[in-house]
Parts: sequence; structure tokens; C-alpha cells
Amino acid sequence: MAMQSGFIKRIRDIMRMDAGINGDAQRIEQMVWMLFLKVYDAKEDDWELNEDDYVSIIPEECRWRNWAPKDEDGKALTGDPLLNFVNNTLFPTLKELKVTPETPVKKAIVKSTFEDANNYMKDGVHLRQVINIIDEIEFDDVKESHAFGFVYEEILKDLQSARSSGEFYTPRAVTDFMALMIQPKLGEQMADFACGTGGFITSWLSQLAKQVKDTEDQKKYDDSIYGIEKKPFPYLLCVTNMLLHDIEVPKIYHENSLNHNLLDYTDDDKFDVILMNPPYGGHEDKSILGFFPEDLSSSETADLFMSVIMYRLKKNGRAAVIVPDGFLFGTDKKVNIKRKLLTEFNLHTIIRLPNSVFAPYTAITTNLLFFDNTKPTEETWYYRVDMPSDRKHFSKTKPMELKHFDECIEWWNNRKEIILEDGPKAQKYTVDYLLEERGCDLDLCKYPHEEEEVLDPLDTIRNYQEKRAALNTEIDHILEKLEALLPGGVKE
Repeated sequence: MAMQSGFIKRIRDIMRMDAGINGDAQRIEQMVWMLFLKVYDAKEDDWELNEDDYVSIIPEECRWRNWAPKDEDGKALTGDPLLNFVNNTLFPTLKELKVTPETPVKKAIVKSTFEDANNYMKDGVHLRQVINIIDEIEFDDVKESHAFGFVYEEILKDLQSARSSGEFYTPRAVTDFMALMIQPKLGEQMADFACGTGGFITSWLSQLAKQVKDTEDQKKYDDSIYGIEKKPFPYLLCVTNMLLHDIEVPKIYHENSLNHNLLDYTDDDKFDVILMNPPYGGHEDKSILGFFPEDLSSSETADLFMSVIMYRLKKNGRAAVIVPDGFLFGTDKKVNIKRKLLTEFNLHTIIRLPNSVFAPYTAITTNLLFFDNTKPTEETWYYRVDMPSDRKHFSKTKPMELKHFDECIEWWNNRKEIILEDGPKAQKYTVDYLLEERGCDLDLCKYPHEEEEVLDPLDTIRNYQEKRAALNTEIDHILEKLEALLPGGVKE
């Protein structure tokens, strides 16, 4: 059955009438445990078909198939009996499942999913209506089922509107473009150290899937991903997402990537490819900064992730990373990080993105850095992706699409400088120019006469602070030069 449009809206409208649901974050959390059980039930159908002795970790009465769907007569558990079952049987049972180190990941996941989950709904009739909508989703063939992917995307975007997670949902067009340009190969391992709900991993897998021809290839595909997510909720969504992609033992870990001494990483901790959108705007406490060499210990989260990426990229490995504008023009510890990137890695391409790509979640402008661990940078190409002529800006209802990268992809494979009346749109710069003349200010190929954008107050403050720091450094630089020119001028 095709996915009905407005699926999320129908559920939201019912939940709004329920006294137990307080705000968007609870509504989404409520939806997720139900979706998880529905997905898990479909996966169990597969496992029962393919494994002779498959036994569910979930007791029979608690399996979705045995309490959620309507029977042949259209009847189902509802009202207080349903509420009583969910609160007093389903949740206690799933939270207390027996799990040992020998329990396969695909079974243990049920307990970890329910450890932090809650049923907030207070009205059994409303609960029944929501379950009916979720149970309408059918998987004719799990591999061919794009319906669920669609539902997932909607939930993730919804999560962002609720602003309950701090990270930003990376638009599918951007993760797909980055995965396309990185050119995945079977046998490689990719990592995302702040994987959220798994957007980059999904884009990587869909590129890699085209190369799978036999069971040996399939094993390489299954083993090709590695993710870390510190927040329980996105972590849960990510693991469910991996099950949907037929990865039954997903290497997704619930921890904080920054909570590890950089100098302790060995070759075993490194990856062929790193694709990620590091959380930015956050500030880490002093104990985390102790894990970083003094010259790289910035208090800004995105900067720390850049260092982790550099320390965990294999020799000859490739990376594509999203950074905010502040990283390009930023000073202080950011300069040390950029200097390391330019002198130890090959930063070959910077793609500048229009400022509304992440709308409505943030108006901070972002950039894509493409680099590899083959040699020091010799030259860096910039390319500015301009807003399509039929749009003033992107929005939640009209997001950026992969087709908006078409000109960029064409340019990527046949690079040349593009100088417009209002300045360069694509240009190549030598590493000496970036390091010495620019002092690691990488804010080049800018957008012309940008319109004043009304930012979230915190974004506004952060933007001004970063710009002020950059200007101060520039002024100091000029003053030093002037002082050196003064007759007998001695620097203090």
C-alpha cells in the first residue's frame, strides 16, 4: 500500500487531543517506539523466513502482530484495556528483557530501545487511532519499501522543528551530494562521529548498494559503516534506520566521540572515508578539552570534531565535512586547526552553500570541505552554489534538491575558474596565498551583496563574535606591518 501523504500530520492531530502529550518532543518520542515495534515486526517476518530456528526475544503477547493490528472483524484492543496493556504489560516486559553479552545485537536492540522510552498518552482511544495509522504501513518487500524512508525523513525534520536535539537535520540533498562526490568503493569503511539519525550513513549505503553483486559484496556493504551518537533518542532512530537498510548488526555506538584522548588513536581507529556534519554552536566542558593538544583545544564543538576527523582519517583516506562560515574566517584556535588541515592534508575543494539550505532550523551559512590524507595541500578550489533562479530561498516545504547541485557536479569533473561581474564564483588559490597572505582566513568566493538575514538571537551573537575576532586579528596584523615600517620602530 502506498504511504498516505500527511501521515505525520494525522498522528500529530490525534496526539494534540491527548492530555498526556506535552509538546513536540514527547509527541515524536511517542511515535518512535511504535514505529520501532512496527519495523521490528516486519524484520522478524524476514528472519523467520530465512532462519530455521528463529525465536523472537519479545514474548508472544507483546509482539506487535499480536496486539496492535485489528482482527478480521475490524476489532482491536482499545480504550482503558489497551492503555492498561501498554503501561502495565508491554513497557515493563520490554524494559526487563533478559540480555547477555551473547545476545545478538538485532535482539538486544529491543531492550535498549525501551530503556529510555515512555508511553505518554493518557487516552486509550487516541492511542488506538495512532496505532491504526502506523499499522497501515505495509512492507511488500522491505528492500523495495521507500515508504518507510519517507516517514523517517518526516520524523527527523519534525524533530528539528521541535528543536529538541540541538543538532540540525542535514538535508538529504546535501548528504547525497557529499556521498556522490566521495565515490564510495566496496571494501571501504566510512565513519560519522556524530551520526544523529544516520543521514550520511544512509546516503553512503545507497551509493554503495549499486556495486553489490553477490553475498561477498553484501558482507562488505554490511561492514562498511561506523557511527557514534551521544544522544539516546537520535541513536535509537539511527539503529532502527539501519535495520530498515537490512544492516542487522549495525556498528552504531551510543557514546561521545570527543570523550577520548586524541593522541591515543591508533591505525585501528582510522577510517577510509569520513562523512559528517559536526554539531556546532555547542561548547564542551574543561574535562573534554584535556583530551586535545593545547593548540587544538578550542571550546567550540565543531572545531574539536575537525581535529578528531584529522586524527582518525587513514593514510590516503577521504573526507567531506560540513562547517559553518565561522570556521572559514575564524581566528584563535581555529587558525591552528586550519593550518594543520592545509599543511598535513590535501584540502582540494571548498563548496559554499546558500544561507537558507538549513532553513528553517538555522540561517547560519555552511560550507562543504573536501579533503584527503594523501599529501599537504598545494591548491584549493572554491565553488559557490548559487540560489536557483526560480527561488529566493529554500524552506521546509521547498528544500534544496540534488538537482540544485547539477552545475556544481558538472564543474567538479571539469574545473575552471568562473569570474562573474560581482566577483569569483569558482576560483583556485595556492596554499601559500591561503596560509601566508590570508593568514588562514578561508572566506573566499563569497556571495555578493548578501541580503540582511534575521537570525535566531544566539546565532546573531555568535556570528558577530566570530566576525569581531576575525577583524581584531586583521587589525593587529596591519598594525604589526605598520609598526615594522616606522623609523626605529621597536616592537614591544
